[in-house]
Amino acid sequence: MNSIDAVILEVADLAAATRFYSTVLGPDSPHLRLRASGEPTTGFRGFTLSLVVSQPGNADALIDAAVEAGATCLKAASKSLWGYGGVVQAPDGTMVKVATSAKKDTGPVTRGFDEFVLLLGVEDVKASKQFYADRGLSVGKSFGGKYVEFATDPGHVKLALYKRRALAKDVGVSAEGTGSHRLVLCGGAGPCSDLDGFVWEASASASASAPLTGTA
Repeated sequence: MNSIDAVILEVADLAAATRFYSTVLGPDSPHLRLRASGEPTTGFRGFTLSLVVSQPGNADALIDAAVEAGATCLKAASKSLWGYGGVVQAPDGTMVKVATSAKKDTGPVTRGFDEFVLLLGVEDVKASKQFYADRGLSVGKSFGGKYVEFATDPGHVKLALYKRRALAKDVGVSAEGTGSHRLVLCGGAGPCSDLDGFVWEASASASASAPLTGTA
């Protein structure tokens, strides 16, 4: 099974991004790396990060920490039919959704999360699903041409596909956007570029990028 070992965000201000993500995720996150980039980009970059937590209190704690560290709140945390959650936009432009299926707290509140999910907004879910299946990713859940979730090895980033416009609507922004995704996926499926221009590199690229503890 091919999984994502880490996600690299390409950011304009490496030092500022390092401070932000270290504050919110902790300095030793195995899922996220940062890389300096001046590639032009505007509007929606076609992806979101999603932190799945165990209870509403944890969602609030993560969202509050993100806002205090400089994020913009796109959707205030609230209850819904599926659970509880909200959306913030990091200072580098990355959109982060924090959500839980639980309706109430059942334990001490922490800023821990259970899953780190990368949602790619794609034009053709079925075609992208086949692209990744051909490169060794195993489908875990599939809902026709609307949503696909790939099976994930423990401790890795979970990959899911969603229609681009539906993903933008889910986080409360316009689907319009141009330029670089400013995102690199590291794992066994790389190196390659998918049908929507999302780039995969070999897993070694993750260790070569700046960890959250540094600003190199």
